Amino acid sequence: MKFLRSLVAAGSLITSAMGYANPGSCSGQCWSHDPSVIQRSSDGTYFRFETGSLIGIWKASSLTGSWVYQGAVVPSGSSINLDGSDDLWAPDVHQVGNTYILYYSVSTFGSQNSAIGYATSSTMEYGSWTDHGSTGIRSSSSKNYNAIDANLIEAGGSYYMNFGSFWGDIYQVAMNSAATSTAGSASYQIAYNNSGSHAVEGSYMYEHGGYYYLFFSNGICCGYDSSMPAQGEEYHVSVCRSAYATGGFVDANGNDCLNGGGTTVLASHGNVYGPGGQGVFSDPTYGDVLYYHYADTTVGYADSQYLFGWNTITWSNGWPTV
Repeated sequence: MKFLRSLVAAGSLITSAMGYANPGSCSGQCWSHDPSVIQRSSDGTYFRFETGSLIGIWKASSLTGSWVYQGAVVPSGSSINLDGSDDLWAPDVHQVGNTYILYYSVSTFGSQNSAIGYATSSTMEYGSWTDHGSTGIRSSSSKNYNAIDANLIEAGGSYYMNFGSFWGDIYQVAMNSAATSTAGSASYQIAYNNSGSHAVEGSYMYEHGGYYYLFFSNGICCGYDSSMPAQGEEYHVSVCRSAYATGGFVDANGNDCLNGGGTTVLASHGNVYGPGGQGVFSDPTYGDVLYYHYADTTVGYADSQYLFGWNTITWSNGWPTV
């Protein structure tokens, strides 16, 4: 297995020298949108959760598959009384103690009338999830942010929730000790693109080497089959970092992430178009992995045709490349 891992890493480095590495292999059911990947601690089974279908559940024995659909996390819809409660978005799954917590978004496309809810399970299996409704993170037209795209981070024994899309882009709020609701603190902005359409969303924070890396998606995510963005305005993955989970994020050139900063990690290349909706996972075989969804130009550009992609991360001078 060590030999296999060395070959994969070497292949990624060679391809990256010429551009971005191609996605790793995926077998089984590989449709994807805003994936969240986690490994069950008891037996190493992989679970992948996706936007839509009331948060679909896929299982596999490895990151590469074979992925098999199991059913929906919240088959009856969310108890949050908002439009979109029957079409949930952007899952983010973490183990907190002995409990798996899945955060989801309730919203409709282009709306700021949104909320972040959560469900819990001890196994992540289909039929084991209990919906608990709102975490207390909500937005409306009177807010500076949009309450979607939740991502939990633990730092120094405390939990924080990163969230947001467009408007004021990425915000953060402190969570309680169970990571199930806000701790009564006000939310604050941690990333903002002050130019164009402020198309920043889908943050994912990952700790490595004494820094907190804030990965986020830039650009237009969807609808490529009906309205193709101008070149470079489609989804791509960027990153900033800080010594603290709560702020002070800058990119590799020292640009402030609150003032448009962000180093590109992955963009369109070859048959890969519009990669984003990303997360980072520490895999026992492949090491640190960036995973995401993308449109394969040889398959199609429709949202329903997006695929699950992943690449091993190489840390170079403290910054991630794939």
